[in-house]
Amino acid sequence: MFIVPSSRDTRQLTRLFDDAFDRFFGQVAVPAAESVASRSPALDVAESDRGYTVKLEMPGVAREDVKVSIDGRQVTVQAQGQHQEERKDGERVVYRERSVSSYARTFTLPLEVDQAEAGARLEHGVLTLTLPKRGARNAAQITVS
Repeated sequence: MFIVPSSRDTRQLTRLFDDAFDRFFGQVAVPAAESVASRSPALDVAESDRGYTVKLEMPGVAREDVKVSIDGRQVTVQAQGQHQEERKDGERVVYRERSVSSYARTFTLPLEVDQAEAGARLEHGVLTLTLPKRGARNAAQITVS
């Protein structure tokens, strides 16, 4: 069994496909630092009456390395993982696929988010955002006259 790395052309094609997919669904990837290749993390969005729950996969990232910003309906998530070199005496690296990971994703929600009540939690490489809708109240029933 041989390990064959993907070519530069394959990565560019994948990035072009991801960008086209993001543009079609109203989600735009935000470029990160030039020194580290930025990835667009997988994204799940669930909606309830009171708000949104968003989950993003970002393995290898620590809590303090995640930045989340909210501007009305637009949410931006950026993170950069740290890579620790572990080498023992006499060892040399023959092949490496793991590297420092940088993640960036911007998406727009249908309604504005209440920034004061928003929350974020990172567990096991999954960032969970709790984004309450601005002005979301319990439903009230009115009498029609």
